[in-house]
Amino acid sequence: MRSARLPVSFLIAALAVAPATLAQSPLQAKLARIAAQAHGRVGVACALPGSALICDLHAGEPFPMQSVYKLPISMAMLHAIEQGRFTLTQTIRFLPSDLISADQYSPLRDAHPHANVDVPVQDLIHGALVDSDGVASDILMRSLGGPAAVNAYVRSLGIQGIEIRDTEQTLGRQVALENRNTAEPRAMVALLRLLADHSPLSPEHTQLMLGWMSSTHTGDHRLKALLPPGTTVADKTGTSGSARKFTNATNDVGLVTLPDGRRLAVAVFVADSAAPEAVREHVIAQIGQAVYASATH
Repeated sequence: MRSARLPVSFLIAALAVAPATLAQSPLQAKLARIAAQAHGRVGVACALPGSALICDLHAGEPFPMQSVYKLPISMAMLHAIEQGRFTLTQTIRFLPSDLISADQYSPLRDAHPHANVDVPVQDLIHGALVDSDGVASDILMRSLGGPAAVNAYVRSLGIQGIEIRDTEQTLGRQVALENRNTAEPRAMVALLRLLADHSPLSPEHTQLMLGWMSSTHTGDHRLKALLPPGTTVADKTGTSGSARKFTNATNDVGLVTLPDGRRLAVAVFVADSAAPEAVREHVIAQIGQAVYASATH
């Protein structure tokens, strides 16, 4: 039996901190200094049970998610499985209409460039979470009923501040739409805290999802990069292209397991950055290190 959930309004309220308090937080001031290296807009939020950790930086502002949105999409599919609409082992047809542009990332498309294959649901979720596969994500969202269906699931959890409007396919055709799939750092941390503390999913599906998120390497140079060796980080990254003057998004959100077993939720979004990729990723790594240090001391 899964544990009863706290009202999400309570979780989000607990994450909200008065501006006057933020100004007095040494950690928040340190994060602002780190964020300045990105020469862009940086949003940070974190939460740890039993701690008064304060790290909000533009935490209530919307930031482009890019592939971070594959986290709520995957949760929505696991929820649909629990409703009996799908099973992990059933297959869904990869249709030619699901193909995305050649410059977008999809190992599934690369393996089946002409589509027309049946793919198990568990492989689609694994591909979306672990490989950040754009086609896998789009097939999941199509099967669920589109962006509106995923938004409805997130809203059913009591979470506002996460907005999904477009598919990978649409984004590949219209780069100008990159700012339409957004999340407030504070809202994403609330979703992570739900997953860690009072998961809306079954224990089996929660562990499956966190296990997949812990096995990914897309964020090796981000949140986990400067943490003690062996630290478990269940995360989901998001990255845009850099064809424009600024890089639209370099993100990482996740749950960091501390030495005492508690899980620290952290969300870092870097938007409209003029810095090189190595600098953007190092900013996220430094923020992860600073928050971890504050949480463990």
